[in-house]
Amino acid sequence: MSELIKSIKTEPIDIVKGHAQSMALETYVIGGYVRDQLLNRSSKDIDFVCIGNGIELAKRVSKAMGKDAKFTVFKNYGTASIHWKGHELEFVGARKESYRSESRNPEVSEGTLEDDQNRRDFTINALAISLNKGSEGELLDPFEGQRDLDRKLIRTPLDPQVTFSDDPLRMMRAIRFSSQLGFDIDADTFDALNSQRERLKIISQERISDELNKIILSPKPSYGFKLLFHSGILEIVFPEMYRLQGVKKVGKHTHKDNFYHTLEVLDNISEHTDDLWLRWAAILHDIAKPATQRFNEKSGWTFHGHEDMGSKWVPNIFKRMKLPLNEKMKYVQKMVRLHLRPIALVKNHVSDSAVRRLLFDAGEDVEDLMTLCNADITSKNPEKVRKYMANFKKVQAKMKEVEANDHVRDFQPPITGEDILAAYDIKPSRVIAEIKAEIKESILDGKIPNEHDPARELMLTIGSRLQLPLRK
Repeated sequence: MSELIKSIKTEPIDIVKGHAQSMALETYVIGGYVRDQLLNRSSKDIDFVCIGNGIELAKRVSKAMGKDAKFTVFKNYGTASIHWKGHELEFVGARKESYRSESRNPEVSEGTLEDDQNRRDFTINALAISLNKGSEGELLDPFEGQRDLDRKLIRTPLDPQVTFSDDPLRMMRAIRFSSQLGFDIDADTFDALNSQRERLKIISQERISDELNKIILSPKPSYGFKLLFHSGILEIVFPEMYRLQGVKKVGKHTHKDNFYHTLEVLDNISEHTDDLWLRWAAILHDIAKPATQRFNEKSGWTFHGHEDMGSKWVPNIFKRMKLPLNEKMKYVQKMVRLHLRPIALVKNHVSDSAVRRLLFDAGEDVEDLMTLCNADITSKNPEKVRKYMANFKKVQAKMKEVEANDHVRDFQPPITGEDILAAYDIKPSRVIAEIKAEIKESILDGKIPNEHDPARELMLTIGSRLQLPLRK
């Protein structure tokens, strides 16, 4: 195992090993760090399991690491953590667990390394490496986890029906690891996902959404969502997305399967951004299509207004899924509401006025909007895609030209309320907002440039029309 010893020879592990051996405390590196080392993936999170008091070992290690170490004890869980030089170290005593059907919180008691490995979620996370004298560097792999790494397979150490019933969050984790690593799920393990999926209802929404976000951030998130769909889990955790699936047909008229179209858009955008909320925008951009679906004898299937309805759905979806109800939510709302606008420009003559209004409405998020719209250009017809892409580039070029001339992306009114009050002998009132709005519309329509002097001249014209008294 000399090669393995070299692969885990890092400063924090060396410090832990030295103190564990001086205390004669049987200690192992276990779980995700071992898995990632065998996959040649970098990792800063290291879990240690001790046959005995892991908290006492953590205290000594933290003291040795000095003032840069941030030490935390979680007495209720019998664990301790150290944040040091970008590493997250967690220490726990080996334990065995038993579960009650109504809860995922186990009854815990002290155990052996074997007990601790038995309670792990998947074989690839049950791998352990000894830090003990006489067996240092030895890989302990009771469930053939290393073989499953080679086979690229997610499998539970024990009966998957029991594993998922005990802790249903493991079902989300199974799909998350499959999506992150590009692994298959063992057939018996996948069957258990389907049969135990209702157990997810005892899991807090925060934990489910955390795993869902990790799936969304995986290299090819469509893989994870297909597993969620085919296991039946998606219908439970994200019913609006589940309802996107399916194609209706009337005569020769059909439409896209909006579920698989959404996954294609999500994969497209994931090639260009790691931004979680832009990826969420891709997921939600067509979320209201089932609710707006109509059939017209002349034009076939339509989804008029799905962008506006979808935007209105975003707050309720975020609230239910315990996602942040802040600027992130408003950003996703904006992306969903505006996602058809650049496509409409592609279809029509690209007027300066339409481009100004798009730049104004999108503001500082216009590049993200264009990234989303670019990802939304999908078709089985390569010629159709090529044509759309060519037109799309014309729109992008026009946007750069208009923005360079008119500077409306981060629009600041050239005439302020203070300017209007200084010009007219009036009190603060609604008329000020009306004047500013007319000036803004004139700029966006290209009637006047986005400059102070022309805007002031228009202000005076409006004031004269409204018979406002000039200040003497």
